[in-house]
Amino acid sequence: MHRYRYFAIIFYLLIFISSYQIFQFQLTNPTVEDHGRLLPTKMKAIISSDKEDKIRKIIEDANVYNDPISIAGMQYSQGGQTLYPNGILLDMKNYNKILELNKEKKLLTVQSGVTWAEIQSYINPYGLALKVSQSQNIFTVGGSLSVNVHGRDIQFTSLIDSVESFRLLNAEGNIIHVSREENTELFKLVIGGYGLFGVILDVTLQLTDDELYQIRTTSLSYDEYSSYFTTNVIEDDTVKMHLARISVAPDSFFTKMYTTDYYMSDDQSQLKNHSTLKREALIAIPKFFLGLSRINDGGKNMLWEIQEAYNQKIDGSYISRNNVMRSNSVFMEYENTSKTEVLQEYFVPIDQFTAYMDDLRETLKDEKDFNLLNITVRYVKKNEESVMSYAKEDMFALVMLINQGTSEESIEETRKVIRKMIDITLDYDGSYYLPYYNFPTREQLEKAYPRTEEFFNMKEKYDSEERFMNLFYEEYHK
Repeated sequence: MHRYRYFAIIFYLLIFISSYQIFQFQLTNPTVEDHGRLLPTKMKAIISSDKEDKIRKIIEDANVYNDPISIAGMQYSQGGQTLYPNGILLDMKNYNKILELNKEKKLLTVQSGVTWAEIQSYINPYGLALKVSQSQNIFTVGGSLSVNVHGRDIQFTSLIDSVESFRLLNAEGNIIHVSREENTELFKLVIGGYGLFGVILDVTLQLTDDELYQIRTTSLSYDEYSSYFTTNVIEDDTVKMHLARISVAPDSFFTKMYTTDYYMSDDQSQLKNHSTLKREALIAIPKFFLGLSRINDGGKNMLWEIQEAYNQKIDGSYISRNNVMRSNSVFMEYENTSKTEVLQEYFVPIDQFTAYMDDLRETLKDEKDFNLLNITVRYVKKNEESVMSYAKEDMFALVMLINQGTSEESIEETRKVIRKMIDITLDYDGSYYLPYYNFPTREQLEKAYPRTEEFFNMKEKYDSEERFMNLFYEEYHK
């Protein structure tokens, strides 16, 4: 009996050791993908730590062995910003502590791997809320700074507005404090710098009060939108947040819209009845209809009708600021071996919106294989503080969700259509957002971002050995 136990233990140990070796191999020679799955990249290793000194040691070791480093959070950026061949993937998700809350000054200091959802759970009991974040709260703070996100708030639109300061681990392995008063050049480069200037360690963010909003919804024609927004949103001091959606359904393609405005409730004492943070529910229903819209025109028509009806249903209802800033996202998750979903985002001046939509509609009407699923619209105020600023003036931001194949042929077809759309956007003095696939040309990049050359020159100044690297930089600079 003892002999059988002995052999059983040996057998178990052999399995364990072989499993461990396989696990180690996956860590040291992984092929890594972002959420779009179009840029699988073989990395040298994935390294993660929750300790500052260990992250610093990773940079020091990379300097010794001349390893390029790509910095990753949730990896929702789709243009290779977190990937580089044979590089070290520095995974920051475990570096995620909330460090300090100053309730009086409404300042919060967090490590860069923390998510917006974790922050909301922490500050909500204090009656505090974020000034700026994406509509979804699943992203890390460091990743959001690196792409300089924007959201629904119409006063604080770009994330750089709400950043007090941060600490940066630079290419030499030194930790420096960065703010509008210290290392100001880096403040404008790192926010919107796509991880090319160093590792964001911790960030101090400006917060605001949680508030109770009442929802106002409107259905309208696309050519009424600019006027509606100027009169009913910008000129109304009670409106705090705004969102719109454009129809991509064939029966009303680019002609119908609906808006959702969030304005201050007259009775803020009722906030306590709406302040519990909402959780995602009824995932199956929106997931089903979104899936149907991927398949055919009938599904798109049906989804638009359901979305518009739901928007009308919530008219007059109440919601807290924190809950506005935690939109559902699970229902959008998509798994398909031969297809994926990519994002595009275009910024166009408010007074150019109607003519812009006419030209965009004309361009896309003949692109029968271009499977556009959704367009949402947000407002972004002029803000050129970041070197790679997308908001050269007050603009509407059109976020597009596109379903496409993963074959080389499908990728090339999508590239052609997107370059056409970007040309139209640039013709209207617009720009496009950089976290997505590198479909645009270098000429389009320079026209949308006039300070591109300055950005790359500063990269050479602060990281001459190119310690921090990614595919975006490789594509447009090398």
